[in-house]
Amino acid sequence: MPTATNGDVELYYETAGTGPTVAFVEPAGYGAWCWSWLVDALAGPVETLVWDHRGTGRSDAPPGPCDVATLAADLEAVLADHGTRTVHLVGAGLGGMVALQHARDHGRAATLALLGTTADGSRVDAGALRDLQAPRDDPDALRSSLRDAFSPGIVEDHPEAVDRIVDWRAEDDADSAGWEAQRGAMTDFAMPDLYEVTTPALVVHGRHDAVVPVEAGQDLAEDLPRGTFDGIDAGHLVAAEEPAVVADALTGQLDEHADLDR
Repeated sequence: MPTATNGDVELYYETAGTGPTVAFVEPAGYGAWCWSWLVDALAGPVETLVWDHRGTGRSDAPPGPCDVATLAADLEAVLADHGTRTVHLVGAGLGGMVALQHARDHGRAATLALLGTTADGSRVDAGALRDLQAPRDDPDALRSSLRDAFSPGIVEDHPEAVDRIVDWRAEDDADSAGWEAQRGAMTDFAMPDLYEVTTPALVVHGRHDAVVPVEAGQDLAEDLPRGTFDGIDAGHLVAAEEPAVVADALTGQLDEHADLDR
């Protein structure tokens, strides 16, 4: 189980496969389980790298607040530890913000895929974001709190999948302090100088996103010099709700910008 270190914080990560590295940056509060379906869908001519934010899963949980710049530095520590020279970043929600910050501050990102993301934390629905959190020892609350993460009706229509997610959340999600720190990082984030991020960027957004309105994703794509927008009928966890659709979009981006050995 490899770990990277940023200061005195150890960060857990794992990789699978060979080829160009695709690194996944998770949304606020959730463990790496939210990438399970997308990683499976992309399995093939890429190396996948999944890691846990500080305060989440098997990474250390230091006290106090954090910000997106710190999380981007954590990501850089993980990539450097793994020896990754060039990376294709896939970030969701808070993870998309981290990917944006990393692309601006470091020189490794070849492409960005930003899911349910905004560059302006004031556009995040703080109430809906807060409602995603639930105590890890309360299965009913964990299940109920997924309603704002997905499109209406998804939780009720897919009970077996939701039960599996509830088990994963109980094991891997951030605790209450981690949730609070990551929510603060997300709502406080602002990157006004998007013209500095010249990395090719695919913005994928659920049309039913209750946390980050789809209009914020459209604006993000328009403001990025090389941004394109793809709206999908899904909620905030678009990669978990429609992994095949998101995988197709990412594969198209990688076919254009990565050297895939098929």
